[in-house]
Amino acid sequence: MAEDSATGGESEGTRVARFDWRTGAVVVVVAVTVLIGMMVLAEGTEEKTPRPRPSEPALTELDFAVWGTTEEIAAYQSVVDTYNAKSLDTNVTISSWPTVAAMLTDVRSGRAKPDLYLLPRSELAETIAEKRNLPLLDLVAEREIPIGDDFAREAVEAFSVDNDLQCMPYTVSPMVIYYNTKLVDFDAMAAEDLPVPKPDHLAWNFAEFRAAAEFASRPRLNTRGVHIDPTLRGLAPFIYSGGGQVFNEADEPTSLTLGEDGSVDALRQTLELLRDPRLTLSTKQLAQRPALKWFERGKLGMIAGFRNLTPQLRASGVDFDVMPMPNLGSAQTVGDLNGICLSRGKASRTGAAANFLSYLVEDDAVGTLAETGYIEPAKRTVALSDQFLQPDLMPEHAVVFTNAVRSIVPSPLMQQGAELRALVDPDIEDLLTTPFFKDLRESLLAIDEKSRSLLDPDYEPSDAPSEGSSDGTSPSGTASSSASSSATDDRERD
Repeated sequence: MAEDSATGGESEGTRVARFDWRTGAVVVVVAVTVLIGMMVLAEGTEEKTPRPRPSEPALTELDFAVWGTTEEIAAYQSVVDTYNAKSLDTNVTISSWPTVAAMLTDVRSGRAKPDLYLLPRSELAETIAEKRNLPLLDLVAEREIPIGDDFAREAVEAFSVDNDLQCMPYTVSPMVIYYNTKLVDFDAMAAEDLPVPKPDHLAWNFAEFRAAAEFASRPRLNTRGVHIDPTLRGLAPFIYSGGGQVFNEADEPTSLTLGEDGSVDALRQTLELLRDPRLTLSTKQLAQRPALKWFERGKLGMIAGFRNLTPQLRASGVDFDVMPMPNLGSAQTVGDLNGICLSRGKASRTGAAANFLSYLVEDDAVGTLAETGYIEPAKRTVALSDQFLQPDLMPEHAVVFTNAVRSIVPSPLMQQGAELRALVDPDIEDLLTTPFFKDLRESLLAIDEKSRSLLDPDYEPSDAPSEGSSDGTSPSGTASSSASSSATDDRERD
């Protein structure tokens, strides 16, 4: 029994040992299997779990400053809206003013800090001096904007300073002659053997211009033939066309040159027409209402102006067309030029602003602005399109604007432009409105001398008297005020 017990005990112990070994093996296998399953499950779960997306970059916010009529601002807004809908990284907003003076006041004071802004060329000198713009040539080249092919060369040159493009030329409008087609009827004039321009309207001489003024002046209808603003700018096309010069230097003038031979001859011929009380509006008429209102009322045959007059004249109901400025020897005129400038800023904003500028000069964007009728694009591909020419609307010969661009004589870039006009325009007005003056050249030389006091840093006043001389003339050679008043009364009664 003892042996059996011993044997039995050993067998039981052996069975226990065998059970523990087998159990351990099973446990290991199960554990490994579970571990592998968990790893596979984990990998599958990781693949199915969406990875966090990187945060989207913030939009670059740009401000575009413009001025203009309600229709022009709406057109700019339409262009901006189209750009914003396409852009993934930039959002542009419009800041607008009714006049350029209002916009520049806010820009100069710092109340407005645009990234891009519309700028008249007359303000370019100050803008460059105050470092408010960023030269564009490299930025334009990087974006392959074809300024040498698609844009009017005159406009590109006008905004180029120091071998760089300071602002992008955007609009350009030459001064032209608007005429009432009922008062200035070229067919009727031709039937009377009067001198008339060719039907293409591309040019006319001063004799044809004068004939038109005389034909439109009809005493029974109380109509007058022509009005030219009595300002330096108003007379400049006649001076240039007649072979004269307005300034003694094209870049940094120190004086006007109205008293030089070419200028005197051109002005003498021009003033013979513009001082004729039978053909021009009287002082009394101009006091009643501006010349443009007389034109809109059908009482004035011709008036000089720019493209921005077109929508207003269309709305007035007057029948009109356009001719270039009259030719006294060569085709010359002056122009309104506007460009788009970029402000100096961070490189990231500059790139975004340059990209938006690239869009602004695309045909579709420029065409949207041209369709308002107010502007003439500097981009010739649009200026020659129906979006600008608008063949179903007046004026019939809108191509006159496009052709006359090549005749624009740009004014010198100077910061004293507004001061110069304020200084000499009263004397220019005297030339057109006083009934007589002692000597035209003497009067013009006096104006030249006055201009030097502003433009010439080395100016020393001459010994000319500051009061009216004993012969009844003013320092500029015009008649004294009493004589002027008497003769002006006669002119108003005419």
